[in-house]
Amino acid sequence: MKMMTIKNNNIELHPSYIYAKKIVDGTLQPPPLYYELNGEKQFISPKYVKKQCKIFLDIADNKSSKYIIDISRLKRIDKILKILVMAKGIKRGRKIYEALAGYQWLIIVASLCTVYRDNKNKRRYETIILEICRKNGKTFIVALVILLLFYLEPKYSQFYSVAPDGALAKEIKKALEPLIKANTSVFEEGEFKILRDCIRHSLTETIYTPLNYSKDRMDGKEPNVFVADEVGALPTDYAIEAMRSGQLLVFNKLGFIISTKYPTVDNPMETETTYAKKVLDDIIDDEKVFALLFEPNETKNWTNDDNIILQSNPLAIEVEAVFRDLLDKRTKAIEMESKRENFLTKHCNIIYQGAGTESFVDVTEVQKCKVDKIDWSGKEVYIGVDLAMTNDNCAVAMTSNDDDVILAEAISFIPEGRIEEKNQFEKVNYYDFINAMKCIACGDKTVDYKVIEDFVFAIEEKYDVVVMAIGYDRYNALSSAQKWDEKYQTVQIRQHSDTLHPPTKLLYEKIMDGKFRYEDNKLLEINFQNARCVFDTNMNRYVNKKKSNGKIDMVVALINSIYLLQQEVFLENGNFFVQVA
Repeated sequence: MKMMTIKNNNIELHPSYIYAKKIVDGTLQPPPLYYELNGEKQFISPKYVKKQCKIFLDIADNKSSKYIIDISRLKRIDKILKILVMAKGIKRGRKIYEALAGYQWLIIVASLCTVYRDNKNKRRYETIILEICRKNGKTFIVALVILLLFYLEPKYSQFYSVAPDGALAKEIKKALEPLIKANTSVFEEGEFKILRDCIRHSLTETIYTPLNYSKDRMDGKEPNVFVADEVGALPTDYAIEAMRSGQLLVFNKLGFIISTKYPTVDNPMETETTYAKKVLDDIIDDEKVFALLFEPNETKNWTNDDNIILQSNPLAIEVEAVFRDLLDKRTKAIEMESKRENFLTKHCNIIYQGAGTESFVDVTEVQKCKVDKIDWSGKEVYIGVDLAMTNDNCAVAMTSNDDDVILAEAISFIPEGRIEEKNQFEKVNYYDFINAMKCIACGDKTVDYKVIEDFVFAIEEKYDVVVMAIGYDRYNALSSAQKWDEKYQTVQIRQHSDTLHPPTKLLYEKIMDGKFRYEDNKLLEINFQNARCVFDTNMNRYVNKKKSNGKIDMVVALINSIYLLQQEVFLENGNFFVQVA
């Protein structure tokens, strides 16, 4: 590449620093339309972006004893970006240096210029996580970083991109090609070779290759850098882990994990972002992760809170036309249920659980109640069971009162011979939950009820608790209940709105008040995410299996358990009210 000289850079005047500073200070200015609609209401930065920006500023301000910003490398990058021009879009023809959004600059400097103080050749970050809505330039910025890495990485490096399918994996290549072609006057003749399946940089013999998605053929690669795109749509984390495994001997390994939200909590992107949040919350110590999570801080008032749009769409802050377009999409989503899921998930980074009925509870509120360990020793507990059809999921839940806080545990039971079928159909990896001991596989094509019966009989010894009562739905459970009744008090719970409304309401309130506790149980979270409520003619709210999208057996069992807990503890009746058909 032909190079040009530039003036000396001061990090405090650099676009990356200015953006991070405004995010932290809360001085980032939305477009004028925002103030026309909201008066003097201040834009509030997305909380996890703010946390990451604070870390960046500490390093940039030379407050870190371990890391610095490599100014010489930053100068080199600035030189390149002041020469190159935008190939497409509303900023076509402008110098890339001038056209980049603040968050895009932050990614460049963080990923490429943040290095160890005692070894500038070693980059700090190995994983860059970008959770951002559609049409915010995520593909372009990653393509640009790859272009820069052609010059910054050692000779004979290998870059790869992976995605849920081959077409998506090639999106990075599709973004790179016009970028290269629009700047042919800048590059040496023949410097880049754009081939059908790859892009080769002839000066360094570095190759970028998009990989066709495969469930078992991504091993054996040795990527210096990889990009995993639309990670929320990946069926498993295999592609990501295959890339990471291939980087074991790479000195400056780097992986980009990018995606929008998807309408499920059970996907690799949620796993990555959940981990990143723990890092940013100082729960986990991992200095190799850099994450920009453009999620709204609150989701309840999405119909009228413009901050939700701006927190999840950083380009909408800088480009008013983008903001206007999103306001129009929001209006349509309010009026048309059919457009709501797409708007909320893809343009607001909000997990939306679909049309038809009301979601039971926001799964993010449930996740706030997760704790590392519950001490069950000596607790009086109430057992709720959900014995569905034998070929379906069944569940056992246990609850107890601890100073007005509900403690909970839930275990699911599935047919062992249908695991693969269920994994594929439900897009849930039950093997993970079996290994985590939150799911028990028993029977072949149908659940072995005896295993469930024995599990309930063993609860007192297993958890060191006292079982006060067992609540069940008479459907499919009469035989098991008769066996439990020989040792415990059993209570038939009518599965009707007037019976289930009180415990459903209590569970919801305890979750929202932060008075609900459970140990790490991703399968339970998925059940909460699937659960939807309907109202009867008396406006009694209850979880309905037929209206729910996916398995909710653990939530149903939990509500049955809480029915007993509520009768005995919270209402202090002293006697259970047994509903009969």
